[in-house]
Amino acid sequence: MKLGLKLGLIGCGKMGRALIEGALRNKVVSPTDVYVSSRTPSAIETITSELGVNAVESNIEVAKHSDVVLLCPKPADIPLVLLELANESECLTNTLLISAAAGLTIAQQEKILPLGVRFVRCMPNTPALIGQGAAAYTLGTSATDADAELTCKVLGSSGSVIEVKEQLMNAVTGVSGSGPAYVYTFIEALADGGVAEGLPRAQALELAVKTVQGAAGMVADTGLHPAILRDMVTSPGGTTIEALNTLENQGFRSAVINAVRTSSQRAEEMGK
Repeated sequence: MKLGLKLGLIGCGKMGRALIEGALRNKVVSPTDVYVSSRTPSAIETITSELGVNAVESNIEVAKHSDVVLLCPKPADIPLVLLELANESECLTNTLLISAAAGLTIAQQEKILPLGVRFVRCMPNTPALIGQGAAAYTLGTSATDADAELTCKVLGSSGSVIEVKEQLMNAVTGVSGSGPAYVYTFIEALADGGVAEGLPRAQALELAVKTVQGAAGMVADTGLHPAILRDMVTSPGGTTIEALNTLENQGFRSAVINAVRTSSQRAEEMGK
């Protein structure tokens, strides 16, 4: 089935694959209209055999075949990829580039490209692998409202997507880009606490995972502020308020806030 859009991927790591899988799963694009390239032959072999997409010989070929190209190599490789594309600028005439490079500003990336190339900077996250991603984007100098819609269509196929001002993109990295790692650490610690109190590890982990899923679902479904939902669980003189007091005394909230700020600052440093 032909759906019209031709989608390219440069860099076939987990994030790039997650975005392609989302687009395929939601029928944004057909496998026969997806073109991929990577410096890692094994990654190419895996993604083509499992998803039925097209492997091409170079990044230039990806751009030539595609309406939209997702740039998902390692951030350090982005300038070289952009330079390669710029040196064959005719391949970018009708192509929208969406870059997922952490820390690199639009200006830093666009200065490598010919004037007028349509460009978007984005920050997805790994839950896109299961269609539960949280992505943000900001438009480049020559990107249009139609490009914004196209970006939402592609990124939104793997979860939610919002538009932010570029000066907030590093904050997005700190919250949602790195955020899954904080949550995994919390789940592990929550389960470990249960094990310390005698629960078998498998049961403790199941309870921890379902608790985090359920709590996040409550915030999403009710639209209530997390503090209101927390108060609904917290009885006067009960077990929860004692636990919350321990978290406060141990600096839990400050640690999370500082983790977000540290991640954001690191993203800024990566762009210098």
